[in-house]
Amino acid sequence: MADNSKQPNKLNIELPEEVAEGTYSNLAVISHSQSEFIIDFVRMVPNVPKAKVKSRIIMTPENAKRFLSAMADNIKKFEGQFGAVNGGKDTAPFPMNFNTPKGEA
Repeated sequence: MADNSKQPNKLNIELPEEVAEGTYSNLAVISHSQSEFIIDFVRMVPNVPKAKVKSRIIMTPENAKRFLSAMADNIKKFEGQFGAVNGGKDTAPFPMNFNTPKGEA
């Protein structure tokens, strides 16, 4: 007798060591066209007037919507475990003042 039960497809994901270290970002700039969403992950550092894009992700609108849903689900789980995350709609888009003293030579 054949087993007609369906098993979910397994996805084997490789995570290279240099990618596993991650890249820190404290700002994301999101833009879109008719066919894609572009997310630039930026790192701003204190007292440096120019911020650098550290990574760029390009995805289809369908995948962007899936990503949004997955992020919302993960934030909900995080807040359930650790408490509310500050940074709602009433928060400034990104902080520009790191409250650090200017360097002196």
